[in-house]
Amino acid sequence: MTDLSIIPFGGVRENGKNMYAITVNDQIFIFDAGLKYPETDQLGVDVVVPDFDYFIKNSDKIAGVFLTHGHADAIGALPYFLQQVQAPIFGSELTVELAKLAIKDQHALEDYDDYHVVNEKTEIDFGQVTVSFFNTTHSIPESLGIVLATPYGQVVYTGDFKFDQTANSYYSTDIARLVEIGQGKVLALLADAAGTGNELNSVNESKISEYILETFRENNKKRIIVAAVASNIQRIQQVIDATVATKRQLVLSGNDIENVVRTAIRLRKLNLPVPENKLFVNLKNAKNLLASETVILETGRMGEPIKHLNRMANGEDPYVRIGEDDLVFITTTPSTAMESVVAKTRDMLFKQGADVKQISSDLRSSGHASRNDLQIMINVLKPEYFMPVQGEYRVMTTAKAAAEEVNIAEDHIMMAMKGDQFKWLKDHFELQDSFTVGETLIDGAGIGDIGNVVLRDRRILSEDGIFVSVVTIDRKKRQVVSKPKLTSRGFVYVKANRDLMKEASDLTVKQIENYLTTTKSFDWNELKNGVREVVSRYLFEQTRRRPMVMPVVMEVNQNRRPAAHKSVQIAGQQRNRQMSKIENKQSKKQNTKPTAKTVK
Repeated sequence: MTDLSIIPFGGVRENGKNMYAITVNDQIFIFDAGLKYPETDQLGVDVVVPDFDYFIKNSDKIAGVFLTHGHADAIGALPYFLQQVQAPIFGSELTVELAKLAIKDQHALEDYDDYHVVNEKTEIDFGQVTVSFFNTTHSIPESLGIVLATPYGQVVYTGDFKFDQTANSYYSTDIARLVEIGQGKVLALLADAAGTGNELNSVNESKISEYILETFRENNKKRIIVAAVASNIQRIQQVIDATVATKRQLVLSGNDIENVVRTAIRLRKLNLPVPENKLFVNLKNAKNLLASETVILETGRMGEPIKHLNRMANGEDPYVRIGEDDLVFITTTPSTAMESVVAKTRDMLFKQGADVKQISSDLRSSGHASRNDLQIMINVLKPEYFMPVQGEYRVMTTAKAAAEEVNIAEDHIMMAMKGDQFKWLKDHFELQDSFTVGETLIDGAGIGDIGNVVLRDRRILSEDGIFVSVVTIDRKKRQVVSKPKLTSRGFVYVKANRDLMKEASDLTVKQIENYLTTTKSFDWNELKNGVREVVSRYLFEQTRRRPMVMPVVMEVNQNRRPAAHKSVQIAGQQRNRQMSKIENKQSKKQNTKPTAKTVK
């Protein structure tokens, strides 16, 4: 009997981090390997990727990683995944090139080159399983859905999709191919649910193009700063078209967006209405352009534009100073986690005197399926089981309701959590053998070295500050040899709280001396924990705040003999002076030595 199971490792009950494993006997087929941007409470974290432990343990079974498109939520985890698991990568030409860009800075992957370019006509035979693809409409060219043909039927994964009848050939959905897939048995459909929370359909891209051009024309005397996701090729094309139509020149701000644009131009996925040298201007030379001639297209690390825009608003960008002559045009729809950041950034931009316009305030622009789009997909494919993916639980719920409206039974809708394992048992899917799947936090060069304890400490530091007490003890004499030196950061102003600091100092000394006189078995951790507990309790009673209390306890050097050490030091200095005198005398003798001529 063939074993078949579906396990999500991300992308369910969260926005982003898509990664799904379909296991057929001893082969694991991975759909996407994405990241997500951190939640507001994940302080200092750059990005979040799935936990790869399951794949590391089963690396010999992995048939490949199949990518639907080139956005970070589909390919962003590859640099971290491939350092731990070597597996072939399959994707469209543009997707593969963007995947290469994503991993190019990883020295450990310099020799990795197991890429395979596929398209909507590709079929790959893996024995009992055949993998094929179909074109979908998204905000980046060459987006693909994936079809896994198994002995029991087809498992279909849409990736991010929507239906737009005005989309050009790089972005259009292959309806005929969908009908062909639907004529076979579709066992399960994993479909994009991210846009189903809104009853309205997104406006088509031709309307958005008109809107962007109109915005440029209305602000013909201002410098325009466009904030866009680096890999949103469709939006970049619209910005290029509007730039040329209004006789401006385009400045690329950010390494990620420059790399993506250059790659898309090389692959002819971006159309340039004028030669490159007449369109693009180097960021350093942008100061030579008039405001009315300038468009700055900006993004930040990992292609996310809002944090970089935030730095611009704070005056931290070395090349761009935002002021009254600027229009800041935000063309991305922020995730829920970023909405508060966008609101604060807009406020700062207004304080700098700039005008601010956000596309999502005027139009419903989305690259994800609406409720109606999802229902069309279900009706065309006619799946027996449906799993909503790519979205928080609230949109998974709206996708579930939409599926029920088109006659998918409630018990045939898999509302999955990460690590849920849905197994095919003769004639139905059943939830079995689920396991815990965590997430890996990326902070700088560190992979997985940031955990809940570190995040908790960062949260405490951000909320209540830190209180440090440094004290020196003499274990043999069982006493404190110097009064504690107290330091506070982000907790209280020391000079205005002298009584509080004095009492905390006295409590520290009392607790340490009590421990030294009563303990039989000395333990550093036990000593410091006792100080931490007493001081923390006191500070909370007085301030109703809980700073991070850090006792630093040092021990006086028991082997040190100051007098002897001093005499040795003096003796050493005297010996050095004597040696110096001897060397000087020898040097004088050498200088007065007769020359060869005198000897003669």
